[in-house]
Amino acid sequence: METLELTREWDKTFPQSDKVEHTKITFHNRYGITLAADMYKPKNVQGTLPAIAVSGPYGAVKEQVSGRYAQALAERGFLTIAFDPSFYGESGGMPRNLTSPEISTDDFSAAVDYLTTREDVDSERIGILGICGWGGFALNAAANDPRIKATVTSTMYDMSRVNANGYFDTMSADDRYKLRERLNAQRTEDYRNGSYERDGGVVDPVPEDAPLFVRQYHDYYKTERGYHRRSPNSNEGITKTSVLSFINMPLLTYIGEIRSAVLMIHGAEAHSRYFSEDAYKRLTGDNKELLIIPGANHVDLYDNLEVIPFDKIDTFFKKVLKEK
Repeated sequence: METLELTREWDKTFPQSDKVEHTKITFHNRYGITLAADMYKPKNVQGTLPAIAVSGPYGAVKEQVSGRYAQALAERGFLTIAFDPSFYGESGGMPRNLTSPEISTDDFSAAVDYLTTREDVDSERIGILGICGWGGFALNAAANDPRIKATVTSTMYDMSRVNANGYFDTMSADDRYKLRERLNAQRTEDYRNGSYERDGGVVDPVPEDAPLFVRQYHDYYKTERGYHRRSPNSNEGITKTSVLSFINMPLLTYIGEIRSAVLMIHGAEAHSRYFSEDAYKRLTGDNKELLIIPGANHVDLYDNLEVIPFDKIDTFFKKVLKEK
């Protein structure tokens, strides 16, 4: 497997907790890609622990949102890992800054592979937490991997739906065809150039007529609040042609077959709220829950500690992942 060079300094967008042990670890997925992760473990604990793998948002790195979630849950007694997806951050994979509906989903199951082999983890008490686009990948992984006993999504995006249909499902079949023409022309150009054009990340500066949610993304990714040098969203973005796979491969096809527990969280004022509400309607069983946070927008659930319902998430995971 690929050998990664990992940063040893604390370079997160959030302060380090003195309640948990932090270490860097690596693991690999079934495509042979080595992934980098931060592991957070409560101090002064013995025996096996319930574990949670965290990733997201789409185009972010573990030093931003996922690490904040992982560290907060470790303070509450879980062993957690926040990992960089394949192809970006400190993780391996070529070409760089690519996303794939299949491989991104498998990254969650690869994290479960790793956690099940740790002597300090109870392999029957493993959950996952996906933020933004990684909320969709988390649901997709939960549908395909019964080892995942509990899933939380926070401010979820359905990346297949938004890429194929546009925001609020405004694209027609003709619009989709024109998009395919542009993206496949980009494929030709990329091949000719021997490189992959990137989408530019979060727009900077923000146009005067930009939607409010674009301004909110900018306020996180492009300012001291959330900027990170390895984050695609904070810099030049994802490869433009990554969109092609999402247009053609619907992620959430089998989420109605998820038997394990699911908690979906979204802000009432988030532009993306409809993704969670519509996905929730397709879930089955009495162990599914949708929590709408009054007054919260999409990025509030990235780092606003007054908004992120960590107590609710903690209660959910502890109830589902309790010792048998």
